[in-house]
Amino acid sequence: MKLPPSFAEMPFFFLLIAILPLVYADLNSDRQALLNFAANVPHGRKINWDVSSPICTSWAGVSCNPEGTRVISVRLPGIGLLGSIPAGTIGKLDALEILSLRSNNLNGNIPIDIPSLPSLHYLFLQDNNFSGGIPESLSPALIMLDLSSNSLTGNIPSTISNLTHLTVLNLQDNMLSGTLPGVCPPRLKLLSLSYNKFHGFIPYSLRKFPKSSFLGNPLCGPPLGNCSVSVPSPAPSQSSLLPPPAASIESKTNTGRKFRKGAIVAIVVGGCAVVLIIIMVFLVCCLKRRETEDSATEKGKEPTSKKGKNQMPKEDFGSGVQTAEKNKLVFFEGCSFNFDLEDLLRASAEVLGKGSYGIAYKAILDEGIVVVVKRLKGVGIGKKEFEQNMELVSKIGQHPNVLPLRAYYFSKDEKLLVYDFMAGGSLAAVLHGMHSLFLYSCGFPSPFKT
Repeated sequence: MKLPPSFAEMPFFFLLIAILPLVYADLNSDRQALLNFAANVPHGRKINWDVSSPICTSWAGVSCNPEGTRVISVRLPGIGLLGSIPAGTIGKLDALEILSLRSNNLNGNIPIDIPSLPSLHYLFLQDNNFSGGIPESLSPALIMLDLSSNSLTGNIPSTISNLTHLTVLNLQDNMLSGTLPGVCPPRLKLLSLSYNKFHGFIPYSLRKFPKSSFLGNPLCGPPLGNCSVSVPSPAPSQSSLLPPPAASIESKTNTGRKFRKGAIVAIVVGGCAVVLIIIMVFLVCCLKRRETEDSATEKGKEPTSKKGKNQMPKEDFGSGVQTAEKNKLVFFEGCSFNFDLEDLLRASAEVLGKGSYGIAYKAILDEGIVVVVKRLKGVGIGKKEFEQNMELVSKIGQHPNVLPLRAYYFSKDEKLLVYDFMAGGSLAAVLHGMHSLFLYSCGFPSPFKT
């Protein structure tokens, strides 16, 4: 007997009813874990985590999966976090993939439940004051692990070698000690163990990394200097204890005197030759420099160096930022970005385009955040008037077809605007199509109205 459609759909209906509470329970668990973290760890800048607001869209530094059911990323760099991280807070985010708490004032031991999260891919805890050892239990999914510039002690755990996906390991500027592990993670591309207290031989599996990976440690072996092995001298035989004949003593004394005189003469002659060579090189360089200056003066212009096609100009979008006004990046309400001006200026950038009001750059920050920075030029207004204009631009950006303004920076010599990066091509390409733009670039009539 064939069941009616309504009865056939009943199992799916009951399954949906059973799953929905679990989904909300997971998201509520993530929310509570983050609230416990914020309540127990003091912070300088306001995190703006409101219980009544949606966690996935309005909590600063927090991102969720596409379904909006779990927290997968927490980025809180340089917001003045102070103290130790309690266990059972961030360590309960069992779907977390990215955690960045760098450049804060966190101390104490690294909680064991954080680096062992099974889904964790990227862990950035550098530039804090963590102490104790590196946890033995590490997530096998880790791709990047940065614990540099802390106060960690002890050995590198042997479990590091089991991280088959690890590509970056940065442990520099700590107080780690002991010998280096003999097995290297198979996909490791970047390693930095410099300025610790490691000693002994560099294992063969780590010798593919450059010298800079091991500086500041009493280590030996390639790529550093070879290890000196002291060979014990053999015990003197009975015959060697007897005094040598007088003739042999006299011959050795004369030979030693001749050797010393010859060595002194060779050193003096070699030193004079080196001094003469240095003087000749100096004179040649001076003559060439004078000829270059004379030729440049005759031509009426200085020699210039050619810039590469893809190189950034020397005056990039951070050249006018004043030291006393750094980190005064103003974010608008509802923005989930959490970085400071120093992070923005340190990011790699490329020119997207130039307009009548300035140049637009594509900036890629440390954690993979991509933004567009527009550097204004020829805007000679005061700070109060500039802030009023920015508020007006922010209100215009609330329109669904206008890219919203996320943040801005103002100083006497520099004015920056920060937008989301949209990888959809230019406005001209969207309005007129890529085919028309291609024909125009090949010499056909322009598709734009004049």
